[in-house]
Amino acid sequence: MKKTELLAPAGSMKTLKAAVKAGADAVYLGAGKFSARANAANFHGDELITAIDYAKAADVKVYLAINTLMTDRELKEAMTIVEQAYNAGIAAFILQDLGLAYMVMQKYPDAVLHASTQMTAQTLKDVTTLGSLGFKRVVMARELSRVQIKEVAQNTTVELEIFIHGALCSSYSGQCLMSSFLGGRSANRGNCAQPCRLPYKGRVGKGVLLSLKDLCLIDHVGDLAEIGVKSLKIEGRMKGEDYVCAVVGAYRQALDGKILSSKEKKAMLCVFDRGGYTDGYYSDNKYGMYMDSLRNPYRKGAQHAD
Repeated sequence: MKKTELLAPAGSMKTLKAAVKAGADAVYLGAGKFSARANAANFHGDELITAIDYAKAADVKVYLAINTLMTDRELKEAMTIVEQAYNAGIAAFILQDLGLAYMVMQKYPDAVLHASTQMTAQTLKDVTTLGSLGFKRVVMARELSRVQIKEVAQNTTVELEIFIHGALCSSYSGQCLMSSFLGGRSANRGNCAQPCRLPYKGRVGKGVLLSLKDLCLIDHVGDLAEIGVKSLKIEGRMKGEDYVCAVVGAYRQALDGKILSSKEKKAMLCVFDRGGYTDGYYSDNKYGMYMDSLRNPYRKGAQHAD
């Protein structure tokens, strides 16, 4: 069986180094523009080359997330970033915009393309279609159960990547228009204001009524590897090196076959706590099982940013 990859977030050089030292097989990061996490520090100009060189020296792959939708006039600038990363030896590009994907494949036919979770791929047909368009890997939607993931994994040669830890979106990833309508900030442009993390008042009372608990599949990594998932992805390009080090380190041990004690798991989860953790969609739980608001009322001063 092929080795299952542990993929870590790198929002800055500090978090990239933390991910590498904690045992990540690969990292994903954003350049100066066109990243779905526009508010992360990201990597600008020569910083991107430095990051790629550092990771490659440690035998860690680097994937560039250039995964927002673009206007026609932005494609030239995006291709300049692609060219820089390609020449520096980037392992793959994570893309959402099909126009950009076409341009990358035309200019760099040997470039490896991954379909972003922003594409909301949910079914075998979705994956098959993206594979026919030239994508080697598909980052599946986070809203899938184990049964759904297994069905796709065992019926395709396209690599699958699954989120195993971190923030869950109240909508399908990248499809929520709430931020755009309320504040003019588009999730598909990398600028989601996360209005779902704010307090609201409704029939069920006051609280963070739309906020989901964070995902944690540390007890399922062996199962995911067994059913054929190629890459296990940790969310968190907006988080710091302490978070990356603790979470990547714990999942590294779990993926290597170690059974973590409850104390070790608690230590990992305490690094960041929005209001509890869940295995949510993976175990096909009911919606209320992973709603933060149904567990904890809104707390003044609580963290809401990813």
